[in-house]
Amino acid sequence: MPEIDLWGSEVIKDYEHVFKEFGLSPFPDKWKTRLKHRFFSRGIIVAHRDFQKVLKCIESRKPFINITGIASSGPFHLGHKVDIDLFRFFKEARARNYLCICDLDGYLSRPDKKMPDMKKAKEFAIVNAADALALGIAPQDIKVQSRRETRYYEFTLELSKKITKNMFQAIYGHIDLGKVAANLLQYSDILHGQLEEFEGKMPSITGIGIDQDPHARLTRDLAKRLPYSSEVPSFIYFRHQSGLKENTKMSASMPDTAIFLKDSKQEVERKIANAFTGGRNTAEEQRKLGGRPEVCKVHELLLFHLEDEKELQRIWRECKQGKWLCRECKQYTAKFLNGFLKKHQKRAAEKIPIAKKLVLEKS
Repeated sequence: MPEIDLWGSEVIKDYEHVFKEFGLSPFPDKWKTRLKHRFFSRGIIVAHRDFQKVLKCIESRKPFINITGIASSGPFHLGHKVDIDLFRFFKEARARNYLCICDLDGYLSRPDKKMPDMKKAKEFAIVNAADALALGIAPQDIKVQSRRETRYYEFTLELSKKITKNMFQAIYGHIDLGKVAANLLQYSDILHGQLEEFEGKMPSITGIGIDQDPHARLTRDLAKRLPYSSEVPSFIYFRHQSGLKENTKMSASMPDTAIFLKDSKQEVERKIANAFTGGRNTAEEQRKLGGRPEVCKVHELLLFHLEDEKELQRIWRECKQGKWLCRECKQYTAKFLNGFLKKHQKRAAEKIPIAKKLVLEKS
């Protein structure tokens, strides 16, 4: 049986194989034109589970739950920004919003060497919350796990009775008690919004990478076992933003694979200078044969984060025509990202006081 490693750093390449084995539905082209965001038009969204329910809500302007969670186990990188960019898209479609800053998850699912105590997890949570606020998320949309309502924890414990050791092991391949506890919190994050104490029964959407599909499958199964009337949650899957090294995804455990939102101008320039491009052996050969932006990790940064569609297409076209050398593309991309990061870091620093209140003050 094929496996998906939720905690690994290797990128998934064979999407068709994953679709077949795990029952994911490819995201239809006809939906992409109805959803005005670069993630759809550029093929970054690749699959779904029951997204049609949420699309119907969007188009009929009816409420739905928009829920995303990020473990507080380190600083955010550009891969996390993709989660938040997609969350913002659904937020703007009149969703009921739950962006979970998962400090308990971060502590429980990481080894003691990296996460020795909850104090450390909360330190990361403050920085993560500040980044989310700086990226346009409202304070009321942020839910910090360790600050949640009593009913949320009651519901988490209720879920624990709906899953067996064999169910967990069949999906994840192990029984690690810390990760079991962290996963129960993740299931609760996704499902609890439909309790009558919160939003009530309605469709919900969570955007994830395909490597997170084991969580989605088990969460959907749990929803069917609950004694409450609820919708089975929907999921939408994006292509992982690759790491800057070949055959990796962006990972906090491999710092040189990722551009972090806290990175300095010099760090960004160094990481991009050393990134894999798939360029030709010589400048002369590149001018003659053209570049290969389809495998270039630097161009992929632009694909995910450069909003100007005409500019992106111009760079792609001129690279293929041999008008750009890899050095020039790296310089352009470093300048673009450093311009964004300079503004973001200023906004995030200003949001720290609000983030501290969200993470540390009891409601």
